[in-house]
Amino acid sequence: MGFLTGKTAIITGAGRAVLSDGSCGSIGYGIATAFAKEGANLVITGRNVKKLEEAKNELEAKYGIRVLPVQADVCAGTDNEATVQNVVNQAVDIFGGIQVLVNNAQASASGVPLAEHTTEQFDLALYSGLYAAFYYMKACYPYLAKSKGSVINFASGAGLFGNFGQCAYAAAKEGIRGLSRVAATEWGKDGINVNVICPLAWTAKLEQFQQAYPDAFKANVKMPPMGHYANPETEIGRVCVQLAMPDFKYLSGETLTLEGGMGLRP
Repeated sequence: MGFLTGKTAIITGAGRAVLSDGSCGSIGYGIATAFAKEGANLVITGRNVKKLEEAKNELEAKYGIRVLPVQADVCAGTDNEATVQNVVNQAVDIFGGIQVLVNNAQASASGVPLAEHTTEQFDLALYSGLYAAFYYMKACYPYLAKSKGSVINFASGAGLFGNFGQCAYAAAKEGIRGLSRVAATEWGKDGINVNVICPLAWTAKLEQFQQAYPDAFKANVKMPPMGHYANPETEIGRVCVQLAMPDFKYLSGETLTLEGGMGLRP
């Protein structure tokens, strides 16, 4: 039994994406795997129902935990608060409460220069990332306050470094960092710790970015000093697990760069 046995984590963007070599290429799924190994019940969200069902089937079969997949797409022109509240309501109805919220989901039109970015492309990044984090944090707050839980939000080196062709993505991610810092200030009294991770892992999205925008990829994506990109489960998911542990409750309002030695350097 792991220390999260009987507890519930909501992880957004946790469908099972696959790299061209057939291996797992999803940070969200890597996080879900790390939490499953600690015995947590999972609520996983995403836009692709097939990827969510594949994640559910594999996680339940391998680790004996319960997984609730909920299709949820936070985007412009829809009732996003209702979409998110539906996820939270199902989580509470089925599992009784929420101990951890991981805001990992993000879509963007990376590779498009700022002057060529459309409003629709900008909205895509802000709604799927910043607005989604905002809505999930608001909806989960009463349950996290009751459980003295943890929030782990995902930002990016794109915002820290000002990556070429990633203006909307960078804006969304830096907005998430600001939102997280405010939450850490306001929610500390409730025993909720809120932290941010900026990861660098080899994912299906990064692979697609390399293929679609090779020049932007070359300009932005550097090999870390450690000589490899992070493993989504063992080098990112396990850190998320640690941030939800009692030993790390005093750590709040911080940004952790899991980028193999790159730190805050471009």
